[in-house]
Amino acid sequence: MKAKSNAFLMEEPVGRLMGKYAVPCIISLLVGALYNIVDQIFIANASYLGSYGNAANTVVFPLTVIALAAAVMVGDGCCAFVSLSLGKDKPQDAGRSMGYVPDAP
Repeated sequence: MKAKSNAFLMEEPVGRLMGKYAVPCIISLLVGALYNIVDQIFIANASYLGSYGNAANTVVFPLTVIALAAAVMVGDGCCAFVSLSLGKDKPQDAGRSMGYVPDAP
């Protein structure tokens, strides 16, 4: 299988790259927010939950956003570290950041 080249990351204008990679992220965040809105509508229409369902959803939604923020922070930091390690030609450091410890010689 032929490996894809990443040379376009050095050649493309930054604005075009930002648009290319930011748009899917923005769409995914909008879908997540839309899911919360639709969830609130369905919970509000459930006669057996009443206002307690909306209150519970209102309390839990910020907690899920905080958990998502922490996960993205760790994931993006690990990706940046792996990229820097591979750029410095230190694949052992990159592997260690993902939990891979090679066997001792």
